[in-house]
Amino acid sequence: MLMPKRVKRRRQFRGRMKGKASRGNFLAYGDFGLQAQAPAWVTSQQIEAARIALTRYIRRGGQVWIKIFPDKPVTEKPAETRMGSGKGSPEYWVAVVKPGRVLFEIKGVTEAVAREALRLASHKLPLKCKIIKREGLTDADIAAAAQRAAKNRAAIIDAEEAAEVADETAEVAENNEESGGEA
Repeated sequence: MLMPKRVKRRRQFRGRMKGKASRGNFLAYGDFGLQAQAPAWVTSQQIEAARIALTRYIRRGGQVWIKIFPDKPVTEKPAETRMGSGKGSPEYWVAVVKPGRVLFEIKGVTEAVAREALRLASHKLPLKCKIIKREGLTDADIAAAAQRAAKNRAAIIDAEEAAEVADETAEVAENNEESGGEA
């Protein structure tokens, strides 16, 4: 789960979510993104669930960027506690999201794969989202990026297979040396 390593103060005021996002409201890294349409508090568990849904669908292809971070502590008082006696202890962390904020970005996959992955991720979030695409992006650019990602994916798989074969041959060589030394 995402959370700050350390904070200056353990508890915060609730605050307000007025207006639209003035920062983080454009695609900075990827070709496709998930943009918030409504204000909400998004918990670290919801961010993680959306990330898992996104990466499971695209498997090893492409890159994913999480553009929000849960840095606001939400406090809760224990169940069946009387009113008063101070503020509760921090229970979980949320990211304050305003309309227009880009939540996730994705690159290196085809448009169809990106749209479906972002759609699945949006179902894990407590707010209405829309899928956005980088301006001036052509189908040829998307295809080239997806092809590069597929080539990189194939190279990674080949390297892993080569490492496995090398490990197996090393084990066989060790076994032969051990059996040769005993005889």
